Amino acid sequence: MAPLLNGYTNGASRHLPEDPSIVASRFSDIPSQIDIPVTGLEAEEAVEVNLEELLDDPTELCTLLEQEGVGKHYWMVIALAYAKQAKVDHAIEILSKGLGTLNRGNPKEKLGPLSLTCWLYLWKSREAPRVVPEGQPVSETRLKDFYLQAATGCLNEASRINPAFPPLFLARGVLYLLRASLQPPSKATAPGAPDISDRVETLRQSIKCFEDALRVSAGRNMMAILGRARAYFSLGKYGEALNGYQEVLLKMPHLQDPDPRIGIGCCLWQLGHRDEAREAWERALDLNADSKIANILLGLYYIHDSSHYATTDPSFGPIYKKAMTVYTQKAFKLDKGLPLTCATFGNYFMMRKSWATVDNLARKAIEYTDVNAVASDGWYLLARKEHYQERPDSAKANDFYQKADLARGGGDKGYLPARFGLVQIQILQRDYDGAKFRLEKIIQQSKSTEAMMILGALHAEDVFRSQVSGIKEDKSTEAKKATTLLEAVRLAWKDPQKKLTPDTSVLVYLARLYETDQPDKALQCLQQVEQMTLNDMPNKEPPDGVEADDAWAAKLREQLSPQLLCNIGCFHFNAEKYDLAREFFQTALNACVKAGEKDEGTDTDALVTTISYNLARTYEAAGLLDEAKQVYEGLLARHEDYTDARTRLAYIELRQNPTEDGPRAMAALYETDSTNLEVRSLFGWYLSKAKRRAPNIAEDQEQRHYKHTLQHHDKHDRYSLTGMGNLYLTTAREMRRDTDQDKEKRRKMYEKAVEFYDKALQLDPKNAYAAQGVAIALVEDRKDLTAAVQLFSKIRDTIKDPSVYVNLGHVFAELKQYSRSIESYEAALTHNRASDPQILACLGRVWLLKGKQDKSPSAMKTALSYSHRALALAPQQIHFQFNIAFVQIQLAQLIHILPESQRTLDDVVKASEGLEEAIESFGVIAQSKNPPYPRHDIEQRANMGRNTMRRQLERAVQNQTEYEEKNAAKLQEAREMRDAEIQRREQEKRRVEEQKEAEKQKIREERDKMAQLSRELAEKRMEEEKRREEAEYTTDEEGERVKRTKKKKGGKRKKKVDDSDTGTEAGDGGEDKAVKKTRRKKKAQSTEPSSAVGSSNEEGETKSKKKRKRLARRGGKEDKFKSQEMVVDSDLEDDWQAAAQLTNGQASNDEDGDIQMRDGEDEEGETVTRQKPRNRIIEDDDEDEDEDEDDEEEPSNKTTAEADAEKNGGHKGASFADNPYGDPVDDSVGAAGDAGAKELAMSEAPTVMS
Repeated sequence: MAPLLNGYTNGASRHLPEDPSIVASRFSDIPSQIDIPVTGLEAEEAVEVNLEELLDDPTELCTLLEQEGVGKHYWMVIALAYAKQAKVDHAIEILSKGLGTLNRGNPKEKLGPLSLTCWLYLWKSREAPRVVPEGQPVSETRLKDFYLQAATGCLNEASRINPAFPPLFLARGVLYLLRASLQPPSKATAPGAPDISDRVETLRQSIKCFEDALRVSAGRNMMAILGRARAYFSLGKYGEALNGYQEVLLKMPHLQDPDPRIGIGCCLWQLGHRDEAREAWERALDLNADSKIANILLGLYYIHDSSHYATTDPSFGPIYKKAMTVYTQKAFKLDKGLPLTCATFGNYFMMRKSWATVDNLARKAIEYTDVNAVASDGWYLLARKEHYQERPDSAKANDFYQKADLARGGGDKGYLPARFGLVQIQILQRDYDGAKFRLEKIIQQSKSTEAMMILGALHAEDVFRSQVSGIKEDKSTEAKKATTLLEAVRLAWKDPQKKLTPDTSVLVYLARLYETDQPDKALQCLQQVEQMTLNDMPNKEPPDGVEADDAWAAKLREQLSPQLLCNIGCFHFNAEKYDLAREFFQTALNACVKAGEKDEGTDTDALVTTISYNLARTYEAAGLLDEAKQVYEGLLARHEDYTDARTRLAYIELRQNPTEDGPRAMAALYETDSTNLEVRSLFGWYLSKAKRRAPNIAEDQEQRHYKHTLQHHDKHDRYSLTGMGNLYLTTAREMRRDTDQDKEKRRKMYEKAVEFYDKALQLDPKNAYAAQGVAIALVEDRKDLTAAVQLFSKIRDTIKDPSVYVNLGHVFAELKQYSRSIESYEAALTHNRASDPQILACLGRVWLLKGKQDKSPSAMKTALSYSHRALALAPQQIHFQFNIAFVQIQLAQLIHILPESQRTLDDVVKASEGLEEAIESFGVIAQSKNPPYPRHDIEQRANMGRNTMRRQLERAVQNQTEYEEKNAAKLQEAREMRDAEIQRREQEKRRVEEQKEAEKQKIREERDKMAQLSRELAEKRMEEEKRREEAEYTTDEEGERVKRTKKKKGGKRKKKVDDSDTGTEAGDGGEDKAVKKTRRKKKAQSTEPSSAVGSSNEEGETKSKKKRKRLARRGGKEDKFKSQEMVVDSDLEDDWQAAAQLTNGQASNDEDGDIQMRDGEDEEGETVTRQKPRNRIIEDDDEDEDEDEDDEEEPSNKTTAEADAEKNGGHKGASFADNPYGDPVDDSVGAAGDAGAKELAMSEAPTVMS
């Protein structure tokens, strides 16, 4: 049954009568006094008992009733009077004594008192505690179960007397309801499995009892319907419960105690209709302003509504205040012992940390409620109270949380906040695995964002602990789980329906997780934290007159956390955005100052020291060494033992003064902090740059330093291991490889280097420098270029060091992938190595190889340019001079062998000049102290250039000169021919265009003439039609236009002589002979070719009259329709007729080219359309016709060819094939001209009107 929505349902009726007499209240039928008859007195006399001022001790009153032997009615009325004054114990005592006096009478007399006693016990059960209150002895406390057992005894005794007594059904149903409230909720069952728990069975029994009560009352017992609805609600069948409450409201719309509107609102709430539930409770409050249940339920509604807003939202305060002060506080004043009100108010005092009040209210909610959910709230309040303490009792809080969960069923049906509290207790007890397991169960059931947040944080903490401890353990799975969970929480913030408040801790965790692998995402998370914090500031808008520019934004940032600003600056530093990093570090320093001003007890020295060091490192990376030194010196002024600052100062001195101040600073630092691994690493780097190469690696100072570090300080020092690998790699590269023994020693040296690199990688799998060493060893020892490329590519994605790009360039050069090699070298130049002559020399070498491969002089010129740049940066390096001379020699050789078409005279001359420079350079290099190659070889190369290549280039210059002269003459001749051809084509083009323009002009003139002719013909045609219409039509007596008819002559009609168009009848023989002679003459002339239009008139020929021929419909049957067709004496008839059809919008529908024509109208005004016959035959024989009127035809001057053309469809699709101009003209103009020509011919042809 669907819930009713009209009438009085849902508590929405606003039309109840205001007469309070209609509203029934409890104990309203109890009189104010009662007269008890007394034995021995007169019949009219009795003892009057005031039921409004009862005695505190009813013993005397009970004695009087026993002595007088009154009936059960007196006992029950007095007991109800005591119950009306809430003296239920006295009422039960009175009924017990009354039952004792009724034992001697009829047993059925006891049914009423027994039933009333049962109800009183049920009443006491509602007010009794369900558990023993704290501080009370168990023996003196009567719990709910005690009174329920007493009520059960009364019901059983009454049932033995009369089991069909109607009040017993309702009482037993209520008894089952109250007993079910004491039973624990049913636990979750498997899907589809029936719930057979004790509580469910008890509720089903109560439903059966209520249905029995309804049956015996014929459906009029409203309390039974309410009880059944309450049982359905407890079973979770909210739709059936809603139907029951609505039924009661329909039948008893004035019922207020109990109020069905309360139940309707609760059902609607559980069904998800929160606003409709509020309306039902508001209606109940309208009818009874002192309804404590309606007040507290409305308070809960507004508390739930306020939960959709953050506590900082302006909308939160008014809603929460309304919930607590308007409704909850009033409910508490009406009944301070109402469990639901106590549980609700307990949360309010929890926020105020009034622990004693919270404990008192929670105990009341637990002890006196009949609803397990309210008891669960009470236990949860006690658990939170214990959890909030500075030193919480974890065992006690854990016990309270478990009781709160079990009160709602536990397991999958338990109380989610209580289970969440259990997780927090486990985290406090460092039981992280148990907390994770419980959180995973919560997430599977509810997708709680809070649970996902804490579980993600636990996984993230595992990852962070592993990073700090240095334990080699794969935590990638935990990192992935943490990232997934926290990103899911972050995504849930964007759902407008959930109205979740973003938590900055989630973003901070994500930033730490993304820090290593995805720094861009980590920076985005921190920037979002920054924006959220700025949005929460109360004074984020600039004052009047101040613009919201970058300066105002920087001022606002100074109010943020210094740690946040420092972290953002670090990410900018790693991204090589040094200006932004410097800005954030400076803002962080200002934020530290403001934080110290706000809280003088805050120690900001550590923050200032760290941020200042980061700022100095930023200055250093940006090349501002003086500013960096100033900051480092400031740090050392405050903390002279700050080793990191001293280390960076020593490094700056080494870079600025590598010969004097730098070594002294390095020696001083090493003397004071020789045990510091960072200092030892810097000293090892200094030795690698300043040492002299030793012939034996065992005597190398750098090797001894690293070995001492590994033996006496830290055997797992990764820098020393990597440095040892570099030393062995360099030594192996310089070893001799002449004999097999030398090659074997060299191979073992490479293996030793790889061993050190491998050890470093085991300690730090992300050590890109060690991995790079392994890749170099693969290339130099095993020539495994493919594997080396893969390793270098991975290393390139890890570190942004120029050496990686240099090594990639070397490998690509060996693979002869010169373009990729050039890209790698140029990428190395962009990474702060633009002034590195070695990289420039490598670029010159690769461009030289590319030029030799492609035979490209431009590539060799680029190689020469890079070689000059390298020499400019290191002019003392003799091998850079050799590189320039060598490239010049190679360029001269290439220019010499290139064909004349691929070089120019300028190239040959410059190559010759470069050759001379190379010969001179080789002479100088050969005389130097340490030439890069043997002097003899260099001198031989100079001699070859001087003796051979010089003469070759001289001949090349001569040949190139002759070639270019000849080529220039040919080019000049070809250019002239091309210009002449272009000029000829342009002239031809102009001539053609002029000819076309003349033709177009001629066509336009002809069209204008034809258009003018068409207009003249059209005007004549209109005048002719107007005259013909005036001749054929007249006006009748009624004023209508009718066709003119010919009057018939009297007497016998004469035989027609011929079908002449004149319509003249033969009168005598002479006329008959003349007509016949004319007809013969016409027949003889019909075979002669016809002349143009009007030619017969010009020559003076007399037009012969055609024989009249009767036109009939196809099929041979004559009818009344007459033909208005006229045959024109012209060979252009077909063209004119077709053009006229096109002009008038007509189209032929006959496949043979027949033209549809409109016949004249008959007497009834009917219009007939017929097809024109294909062949017109003119006969000379006489025909007798009985018609009064004859059709007339014009004489035909068509030739046989024209007739055949007309027969074959000449009327369909007229064209301009006979156009004398040769070019097609506009169809519309042509058609108009033809139509006009036809009209002219028709107007000139002789016609006879009937």
